[in-house]
Amino acid sequence: MTVFGPFAYKPHCSASSPLVVLVTTSRSLLALLALLGAAETAQAQDKPASCPYDSAHFDLFKPVPRNRLRPLRPDRPGVTESPFTVDAGHFQTETDALRLINGRDDDIRSREWKAAYTTLKLGLSRRTDVQLEVPLYKVSKERQATETTWQRAAGFGDLALRVKHNFLGDDQEGPVAVAVVAYTRLPTGGQAGSGGVEGGLILPVNIELPDNFNLDVQVESDLNYDRETGRLYVQVMPSIALDHEFNEVFSFLVEGVTRWDAQQSGWRTSVNVAPIFTVNPNLQFDFGAHLALNKETDREFFVGFTFRR
Repeated sequence: MTVFGPFAYKPHCSASSPLVVLVTTSRSLLALLALLGAAETAQAQDKPASCPYDSAHFDLFKPVPRNRLRPLRPDRPGVTESPFTVDAGHFQTETDALRLINGRDDDIRSREWKAAYTTLKLGLSRRTDVQLEVPLYKVSKERQATETTWQRAAGFGDLALRVKHNFLGDDQEGPVAVAVVAYTRLPTGGQAGSGGVEGGLILPVNIELPDNFNLDVQVESDLNYDRETGRLYVQVMPSIALDHEFNEVFSFLVEGVTRWDAQQSGWRTSVNVAPIFTVNPNLQFDFGAHLALNKETDREFFVGFTFRR
């Protein structure tokens, strides 16, 4: 999820020197005088010039200097992700330190504990980063509603490979940013994982609003694996989020998420809330909850952090 803070880099731009021309006619002289007068007027306004951040000449092997890093804009804490990529040549870690998920599906009750679920990101170029989701530990429990005994599975979760590419707005050249994220999840978790290869596409959009508000909109489509039937099924999950920066340390996120899949009837919807605390330009903490609006929706509680180096 995206947080704009006071640490946002604002590059300095200097106007290029005008070419010295040879004035041979009175008309050319008048034009030159007019240009000089306009320059003096602009200087008198005492407003610094501005230009978009330019990262075009940096890459994986020529990292962006640390004093020119863009604002920290992680995909967490909400479901709605950020369209902004990690600066070229830099690493970013986004970690669910702990997440509890309680779910119900007809007469089945489920519970998951996730610990140290980490997404490692590496900036490859101006607009592209590559990501690896590393689910270090997961405990899954399931039981029938009429029973008291849980079936338990624990261990390493399913690894996921992700690529994010920004099409618009990565260098702060406007109020709108758009990207696409493609991912593949591998069945490395055994009984604690999904049991099959999964994948999907995510389209996040960010709109910068006045007064330190940001609006994020996203559409996600997934191919998920059903262990019982051995088949893939489609899931669609649109979401919308609004965050506000109250001061240089504290921000707050409110998000609405709904999902539909081919195995369920109807939409499952939640409202998500998350306080966000910015410690410095490269470190952020958050915690929050997914508050279910219908009984079929999972209820989640989490705490995590983002670190960039």
